[in-house]
Amino acid sequence: SILGGSKGCRSNLRPLEGVRVLDLTRVLAGPFATMILGDLGAEVIKVERPGAGDDTRAWGPPFVGTESVYFLSVNRNKKSISVDLKHPRGANVIQELAAVCDVLVENYLPGKLQQMGLGYEQLSRVNPQLIYCSISGYGQTGPQSQSPGYDSIASAVSGMMHITGPEDGDPVRPGVAMTDLATGLYAHGAVMAALLQRHKTGRGVHIDCNLLSSQVSCLSHIAANYLNAGKEARRWGTAHESIVPYQGFKTKDGHIVVAAGNDKQFVKVCQVLQLMELTDEPKYKTNQLRVQNRKQLLHTLSQRFLQEKTADWLRRFEGSGVPVGPINNIQEVFSDPQVKHNSLIQKMTHPTAGRIAVPGPAVRFSSFAPDEPTPPPLIGQHTVQVLQDTLSYGDDVIKTLLESRAVAQNDVS
Repeated sequence: SILGGSKGCRSNLRPLEGVRVLDLTRVLAGPFATMILGDLGAEVIKVERPGAGDDTRAWGPPFVGTESVYFLSVNRNKKSISVDLKHPRGANVIQELAAVCDVLVENYLPGKLQQMGLGYEQLSRVNPQLIYCSISGYGQTGPQSQSPGYDSIASAVSGMMHITGPEDGDPVRPGVAMTDLATGLYAHGAVMAALLQRHKTGRGVHIDCNLLSSQVSCLSHIAANYLNAGKEARRWGTAHESIVPYQGFKTKDGHIVVAAGNDKQFVKVCQVLQLMELTDEPKYKTNQLRVQNRKQLLHTLSQRFLQEKTADWLRRFEGSGVPVGPINNIQEVFSDPQVKHNSLIQKMTHPTAGRIAVPGPAVRFSSFAPDEPTPPPLIGQHTVQVLQDTLSYGDDVIKTLLESRAVAQNDVS
């Protein structure tokens, strides 16, 4: 069994080595999930439509050569096969691949793959051990299930945009597609759990993962405030509704975030800012009182922070025990010593784009070091290889499939 530990004696064995994933996803949530599975050692076979491939291949500028940077950011450690699912022979290739894969991940509109003979019921008859993970906008069933899933719409419907933005401003979309990314993380976790469950039961399962449920479940205490106390949420910018001071402040040349989570830390903030008189004020003695009197207090703190540069404030706070940090731009993020130490810049050589860099895996394991990643594939770069190695097709069969345009091979070496 792939999870039975029989191979455990080998050093540097990645957790998902020997697990084969058939990836029928496009854009972000699904590709992000399958990239993580690939980072953990799974063989990921990405299925793309001939010609255009994954939608994000066209999402640019910027491009590196002819490759969209967006696509490059979430598709390392995958093989690409180009298959026309609408062609009967193409759909047959997918059926045969599903029969020899452990996991299938897809993000089609619910019911769409079933029409092609590629739904969970149909494929689990061929492969009862198949873990079939469906990613959609709103779920496999229900009144909205046939609506297409887009991060910005799900972010709005789920309440995420309602709680994001300046206190007196309009709702704001988070700077990255957090609803898609959260769904990708949920999908990756669900697949891992299903692999463990299959180890116990010997059977696969259908996973229903969707943007709406992922984001609503991530509303955490904001949701609980409403469900238990009837408290409607509002926007707070960088601030926190229940803790003061716990937010970003403008400095002479940028911004700094200060998080004084208790009364002791508040006193330390006043020491660093040389505003000790604030600690004698009865209305600032406890966090509850500071929340009630936030406006006047924050005005005083804001005026003081404007008098020095960010780097000077960071130096002054060092060793104080108060959590602080600069609001970095992206250049500053990737110059940060801790970011470099955590190996969060992953470099690889792409067949046409040359040397590229993307954010590396977030999690480290003591049992293995990440291998040199394989670069994001060209459309159909591995079609013939997968047909030969995984399905044992002969040259004549492959030639016929290529000529019928059910599949396509990219010949750029």
